[in-house]
Amino acid sequence: MPNFKVKVKWGREVYPDIDVNTDENPILFKAQLFALTGVEPERQKIMCKGGILKDEEWNLELKNGAIVLMLGSKEKVPEVPTMPVKFIEDMNEMEASAAMQMPAGLTNLGNTCYMNATVQCLRAVPELRKALDNFRDDGSASASSALAISSAMRIIFAQMEKGTCITPIVLLQALHRASPQFAQTGENGTYRQQDANECWSEILKMLQQKLQPLTPLNNVTQKASHSSFIQQFFGGTFEVKMCSDEAPDEEATVTSEPFLQLSCFISTEVKYMQSGLKSKMKEQLVKNSKTLGRDAQYTRTYLVSRLPAYLTVQFVRFQFKGKEGINAKVLKDIKFPIDFDAFELCTPELQKKLCPMREKFKEFEDKKMDVDTKLNKITTYEEVKDENADKYEQFWFDDDMGSNNSGYYTLKAVLTHKGRSSSSGHYVAWVRSNGDVWFKFDDDDVTSVTTDEILRLSGGGDWHCAYVLLYGPKQLEKPYEKM
Repeated sequence: MPNFKVKVKWGREVYPDIDVNTDENPILFKAQLFALTGVEPERQKIMCKGGILKDEEWNLELKNGAIVLMLGSKEKVPEVPTMPVKFIEDMNEMEASAAMQMPAGLTNLGNTCYMNATVQCLRAVPELRKALDNFRDDGSASASSALAISSAMRIIFAQMEKGTCITPIVLLQALHRASPQFAQTGENGTYRQQDANECWSEILKMLQQKLQPLTPLNNVTQKASHSSFIQQFFGGTFEVKMCSDEAPDEEATVTSEPFLQLSCFISTEVKYMQSGLKSKMKEQLVKNSKTLGRDAQYTRTYLVSRLPAYLTVQFVRFQFKGKEGINAKVLKDIKFPIDFDAFELCTPELQKKLCPMREKFKEFEDKKMDVDTKLNKITTYEEVKDENADKYEQFWFDDDMGSNNSGYYTLKAVLTHKGRSSSSGHYVAWVRSNGDVWFKFDDDDVTSVTTDEILRLSGGGDWHCAYVLLYGPKQLEKPYEKM
């Protein structure tokens, strides 16, 4: 009986009906307990009838309804520092440089750079880190793949807080179970390279089933209902309008269509991201007209009726070639901006709603205050996650937490590909720390780079080409009137 439930006792806490699946590695059972208790797997001791459960095999004979004892604490006992504390203000330039702790890298487990790069980009979203920190197993037996990936993401984000190199084996195993295509191996038995955007989409799909939406700290009523955090902060909505070109009197049909990313299509005419996004938002097609009683020409237009706080843009760089059986890469240079304005992609109704916050930005710009020193100060990656939310104007509409209320975005992360096909080559994440400081995450090799190096990722050769961009809300520091 590979699937059953046990009762777990941890100190004074008792957790009934915890799912156990002996077809999976025990580390995933420990991941569930981590989600419930906050005790990391490496600090857990799972005991039953005198034995201690291992990470890699079910060495205990557990049965349905068994009582399991868990030992372990949430945090390690802090050690007394052997060296006196020295503040960064008292350090010389060399000491300060050494004190800047690099963020955690991820071990490549054999062509798993696609997953590592995806995780590093998603970790750039502080609200996602908060949602995962709040995540608890709801006890449901359904959507076990979503539970496993959500728990694994929570574990890996918690481990990365330590700033050391992490081996993401739990997440990789959960991804393999959720989507077996990622577990494919080659002739030599090693994992095959996979498409990073497919991995990105799969992880978001699993998180969408488990992560609850965040609620505002104030008492503002949320008119827009969101079923999940992913829909709330990553999900946008298209207004799709279909008009007949040959029967102007025929009533247009208007529908809504959700999206989790925008696609930048690449053609000979496209040189900039904005034009690539717009190229497929208006298209001609032929369909049956009830008014005319025959097939007729129609125009279908897509306009954004809801902008998410975090906007994902995928560059459609891979085209399937049947003869070769590969997704061949389009290497063309497509320029993308560090700061992006989505205003012209929106419906007139949404544009009107965006204007008040855009006016605040304009007033700020008109004051011509020199904020370069503040924006370009060198901070560590870890400092950015603890920014005080009260420092900035609210970036979402009062009745729709997780939206974007200005249309202004700033680039947070870039996922690049180097190579000639999606099933080969190498993926790397480039994540903004603060101002002009970025980090390049080449698996476990983490280095600091500048914005100039990010802009060189636009393509045009065999160097790293931007494949997926993650834009976050451009925030207005408050009170903007006094700056």
